[in-house]
Amino acid sequence: MIEAPPTDTTGVTRSGERILRCPGAEVVLNWAPSCGSCHACTLGEVWLCANALNGAADVYARRASDGRDLHPGLNVAAFAEETVVSANCVLPLPEGIPLTDAALLGCAVLTGYGAVHHAARVRTGETVAVYGVGGVGLAALQAARIAGASRIVAVDVSPAKEELARGAGATDYVVASDTTAREIRALTGKQGVDVAVECVGRAATIRTAWDSTRRGGRTTVVGIGGKDQQVTFNALELFHWGRTLAGCVYGNSDPARDLPVLAEHVRAGRLDLGALVTERIGLEGIPAAFENMLAGKGGRALVVF
Repeated sequence: MIEAPPTDTTGVTRSGERILRCPGAEVVLNWAPSCGSCHACTLGEVWLCANALNGAADVYARRASDGRDLHPGLNVAAFAEETVVSANCVLPLPEGIPLTDAALLGCAVLTGYGAVHHAARVRTGETVAVYGVGGVGLAALQAARIAGASRIVAVDVSPAKEELARGAGATDYVVASDTTAREIRALTGKQGVDVAVECVGRAATIRTAWDSTRRGGRTTVVGIGGKDQQVTFNALELFHWGRTLAGCVYGNSDPARDLPVLAEHVRAGRLDLGALVTERIGLEGIPAAFENMLAGKGGRALVVF
């Protein structure tokens, strides 16, 4: 049991308009709200906001048993039946979106869709490889299909994820190995894909994703790796291949701008949120879900009360 401290139920949007409490409103939580005033925000790069995670340092609640301060995981403390968030973490859910499925929009879908459309900027007819068939990777596969990619290769260590990947839009499936880049080049006329989207965050996977793109290709790194994960290149290959390697934060998305776009894709049947969910669990199932994720099993588990 936790005891939440008093909180202000109003906030200010980037336009300065007041946000008022609306009991019963269906909303999507944004774990990285932009402040609107830092250098990145003034450049329109709200996904790089310097103050996005400031709320995670605030006292979110106090444990009733001993008064210990509790802090919100990624601003929103979403592993709970109830939560208290800042007003700028709340976005109205567009009409016509099932509330349960909408939980995926706040992170996995914005990230995967944005990685393809905003960061990699996949164009109609291009070939794409997506590394990692988890929640974000499945969203990226659907986004590549929506973008009109001509060939979409899904890569994962688990052979069991092939059906999931093909259901999301993959035209080909490769089980990750030491020959992955070579297999992808064989699928693309020995050229390599135009775009690789890495959703794992491992040095070896990033390097393989880069190796699997054509000369002049683009690699977008979505996965969050550790600081001990070192990716190395030699100077000659950087010149010869002319490839681009770029990081991607939260899909380079602006949730306020992109949420209505995603909702329209859902309503039109182009984006299937339910297909990303491989398991529906209660709070008690969270530890097992993390174990499955670490073991490379399943796509995205959804907590349902």
